[in-house]
Amino acid sequence: MKNAVILVVDDDPKIRNLLRRCFEGECSKVREAHDKKTVLAALAAGPVDLVTLDLNLGTDDGLDVAKTIRNTSTVPIIMVTAKDDVIDRVVGLEIGADDYITKPFHLREVLARVKCVLRRSPGIVLPPKVAAATVCWEFDGMRAIPDEMKLLDRDGKWVEMTSGEFKLLIAFLMRPKRVLSREQLMDLTKGNSYAPMDRTIDNQIARLRKKVERNPTSPKIITTIRGIGYSFTCDVRPCEDPSGSNRSDRALANSN
Repeated sequence: MKNAVILVVDDDPKIRNLLRRCFEGECSKVREAHDKKTVLAALAAGPVDLVTLDLNLGTDDGLDVAKTIRNTSTVPIIMVTAKDDVIDRVVGLEIGADDYITKPFHLREVLARVKCVLRRSPGIVLPPKVAAATVCWEFDGMRAIPDEMKLLDRDGKWVEMTSGEFKLLIAFLMRPKRVLSREQLMDLTKGNSYAPMDRTIDNQIARLRKKVERNPTSPKIITTIRGIGYSFTCDVRPCEDPSGSNRSDRALANSN
């Protein structure tokens, strides 16, 4: 959701933090608000491309906040709330909400719905849907080829990888220098097929470090962000030679 500014409105700081990290991981800028007053202040701070709005805002009524927003702005509104009564849905949509998501929600669904609404908004640039299948990447002297699920090391040799390790690498390469939570990484690599307390991502990170780091015991490429997750810190750029044949020829020449 490149270049999008999203206002997350929820009175629960944990939910705001979860959605903020989720949206920032997709290249969006995020503002936060927890009641009507802070919503108005956030909207006055500059243009907003989309609002996610909880209907339970403590002493404030989310529907009233939605009315206030709609009276002065056409910004898309997605209601994200524990209220799943049909009447609440109908009233919310009649007020002018563009979509309605009930809690508990899955981040994958929230992202999909947000992207769907943003695609209808002029001036918003979204990442290509098939980027992972149409380009290859170079980073720190290595090369990843998604179409072949192969990784070429710094000496021009193929690195043995499991499909899970390669999916994790691609998730990082498509989001360099961004902080990704464990949940985001699980969502990107496993979709819906993981348990809430699944910690296998940490084991995969350890194995992946052994294959891409110059010194796995002191990682410089995949760094740990304490209390949040991980970040792929080195520069990533598209390759012009997906086969890597030129790279392999150079490695062979250097060995002679």
